[in-house]
Amino acid sequence: MNILAIIIGIILILVILQDSFESVVLPHRVSRRFKLSSVFYRTTWMLWSLFARKRRQGNQREVYLSYFGPLSLICLLGLWVAVLVLAFALLQWGLGSSLQAPEKAVTFGTYLYMSGTTFVTLGFGDVVPLLGLGRFLGVGEAGIGFGFLALIIGYVPVIYQSFSRREVGIALLDARAGSPASATELLRRHYRDQQVGELVQSLREWERWCAELLESHLSYPPLTYYRSQHERQSWLGALTTILDANALLIVGFEGITVPTNRFTFAIARHAAVDLAYVYGIPPMKSKHDRLSSADFVRMRTALAEVGLQLQHEEDAEHRLAEIRRMYEPFVTTLADHLLLNLPPWIAVTKTVDDWQTSAWDHFALWSPQKLEEITHSIIDRRKKTLFGSGHE
Repeated sequence: MNILAIIIGIILILVILQDSFESVVLPHRVSRRFKLSSVFYRTTWMLWSLFARKRRQGNQREVYLSYFGPLSLICLLGLWVAVLVLAFALLQWGLGSSLQAPEKAVTFGTYLYMSGTTFVTLGFGDVVPLLGLGRFLGVGEAGIGFGFLALIIGYVPVIYQSFSRREVGIALLDARAGSPASATELLRRHYRDQQVGELVQSLREWERWCAELLESHLSYPPLTYYRSQHERQSWLGALTTILDANALLIVGFEGITVPTNRFTFAIARHAAVDLAYVYGIPPMKSKHDRLSSADFVRMRTALAEVGLQLQHEEDAEHRLAEIRRMYEPFVTTLADHLLLNLPPWIAVTKTVDDWQTSAWDHFALWSPQKLEEITHSIIDRRKKTLFGSGHE
């Protein structure tokens, strides 16, 4: 029994140290081999999302889902600590380390208590090992606990910095592609007055955003579950919008050459494919066609209004469908796994962008002139109330 406890303790320590080192320090490779943190996230997300799938879509469900990312990160760190405390307790108990303790009968609970106080370096001193090997394990456990504290202090800020950089691009997409974002609006708003340079510059910026998304979400998997701070926005929605827009540019428009779009499309598809593979979710065909023939006609008409005329219109829809098959199964399976909505190709109805709205809905659609007029009216009434009609 003691030998078994020693073996289990050693295995647990090695597993946790390797998992935490790979999760925090070592850059990730695209791999699906066994990892404790991966099993933890798959299991906890399956349980967390099971309840959310039974609730209808809306703000309450989004609020519930938004808790998972930060809470799971805290729970993962707590799991690592708890397993290490248990592992060192098993080692001390298995080795039969002599302890100086207040109680006469030393039990496994005593070893567990000593391991916990040693790991977090509390230093109560009421339970201490008396022999050399027990003391050596105590010093080693205290050193590992101190190192874990340093890792946590450095790990959490990096997570939030990566999250912040990701959200900056998503927030910018609101004014550039509508709410929710769509490829049609993105191209229309960047190609007003036939300014190709503005479109090329935007695609270069999104190429870098997609590369940072791939690197950060592979290195720090918890980021995948962090929801965006604004309604009708998500990292997957932004990624899909960029893929849709570049798919249209690959099909081609009359008189327009955008060589950078193939690079942006490549890195965006790379991100979608690798993230789906890492989470072990196979590509799936969408139950509903994101771009029906009727929607394609509406999209083509909307683009033509700003001078974007598709090349070879007779087979443009077929060529676009071929390109869509390269990435849509991957973003579809990610959306199903993460309970995120994919953006439309073209909005069904005209919507107001999020930046044009306000929590005070009755102020949302007022023009600047109207707001200025009402502000002066309020100031005038306040003056009359305070000083009377005869004073300034």
